[in-house]
Order: sequence, then C-alpha cells, then structure tokens
Amino acid sequence: MKFARLGPAGAEIPVVIEGDRHLDLRALTSDVNGDFLAGDFRSRVAEAIASGILPELADAAAMRIGAPIARPSAVICIGQNYAAHARESGAEPPTVPIMFLKTPNTVVGPNDAVTIPRGSEKTDWEVELGIVIGARAAYLDSPEDADAHIAGYVVANDVSERAFQMEVSGGQWSKGKIAPGFNPTGPWLVTPDEVDVDDLRLRSWVNREPRQDSNTNDMIFDVRVIVHHLSQYVTLEPGDLILTGTPQGVAFGGRFPYLTAGDVVEIEIEGLGHQRQEFVAWEAEK
Repeated sequence: MKFARLGPAGAEIPVVIEGDRHLDLRALTSDVNGDFLAGDFRSRVAEAIASGILPELADAAAMRIGAPIARPSAVICIGQNYAAHARESGAEPPTVPIMFLKTPNTVVGPNDAVTIPRGSEKTDWEVELGIVIGARAAYLDSPEDADAHIAGYVVANDVSERAFQMEVSGGQWSKGKIAPGFNPTGPWLVTPDEVDVDDLRLRSWVNREPRQDSNTNDMIFDVRVIVHHLSQYVTLEPGDLILTGTPQGVAFGGRFPYLTAGDVVEIEIEGLGHQRQEFVAWEAEK
C-alpha cells in the first residue's frame, strides 16, 4: 500500500493510493500518525477499500503533497552508513551505527521549497531511505524482531549545513541538521510488502546534473540492524522516522559545489517516489 497526505501545510488530508485513485482516509483516521500506524492499519484499509467506504479525493493531482506521515515525535538519523560516503568524508567506515537527531519541524513535503539558513555557505543534499516505525520498539532481542515494528519506508532528503555540522558543532552533528524544512519527506509511505528494502536504487541530481547513484545493498548497517541497535538506547514510538544514511556524491566530498539560492535538488528511491526542491535565500520575517 502507498499512503500520502495532500493539501495545505498543517491541513493535509490522509489518502491511500489505489492504482490511479487517491482514496480519502478520513472515514478511518484523522491523519497518517502514530495512532493510526500502531494498529493493524493495512487490514483496516483493505477492508475499507473492499467495502467502498473511502471516497475518491477530488482534484488530488492538483493538490500540494505533504510529508506522508504527520509530525513524528522523533527523527533519528544514522551517519556514514555507506562505506564510500564515509571515505569521501575522510573517515573510516564505522563499526557501530553513528546516531544523531533532527527536530520534528524539519519534516516537510517532498516538493516544498527549502530555505538556506542565514549565514550558510555549505548547505548540502543527502538522499536517504527513511524507516517509519509502526509499533513501539524497546530492547528488541535481535535484528530479526525489527520487521514487526516497521510500518513502511519513505524517501527523505537529509539536508545538511556542513559548517554548522562540523566546524561549530562542539562535537555533535545536529546543529547542521535541524534548520526548519531540512527533511523533505515523501511523497509516499510505502508498506514493506511493496518493496525489497535491501535492494533499492537511490539517486540525486542538482540542477538536473547527476550527483548520487547507489543502492541500499551497499549500506553498512541494514534497516533491521539499525532498528534493533537504536532500540537498545531509545524507545521508538509509532510514527517515528529513522533516516538510514546517504551514499557518496554529496558536496561535502569535495567534488561538487554547495547549494545556493535558485538551485533545484531532485532525489529518488526506486519504488518510493521522487522529490524536487528549490533552495531559496533566507529572509528576515517582516
């Protein structure tokens, strides 16, 4: 199944995509949020589709696409999870997952404009596979237990400001990760039965020029290892989002320039959809 949220920011309508139809989910839930995902949402939606109680959303194709999940309680990220990206960053591949945090207000629609922070000269892109949690996970016994706690997968752009991340960080990365809008997400939440998460092509472009081109089979720590590992340190709640790292081909590697106002970034993961963001200059609020 594919789920989306359509409409103005803060007033998105939850839908399930059935072929070329967008079916309104409000008969079942107010949003694609933790409460909805914590239940047997796939069976409930399948029954609702079969019974015909979900009307088709008019003008869906013309509506803004929001993030496919409502604001999560936590956005947890894994760093340097592709060996080639670690090397282009000047680091050896990690032996345990590196964790950092983004704030929930970074999560925006996949095609929303992204504001370059005030004073930034090193804003960067990162195509990433995102895991959406569907059941509370704490102290899982093994990676094999992780599948039962995953609601689905999303495309995410882990936008980063490298000077804030590395030069004025005080040893932590999150300063360069938490500007508002720094996590375009979607267009869809795709349930695990729809994709082979261990073999998905990831790509990015800047102004239509290729940047990243890799596959999730190159991850150092796969999705099950990540969920199991994180559960030893943090309780993962339904609706939480985990970003699993980016492959080589970002500006931080030195081969490409950083983003400036007017640049357009596109990212895509096979089976999970395509994003497009224009990067715009920061302006003081009037």
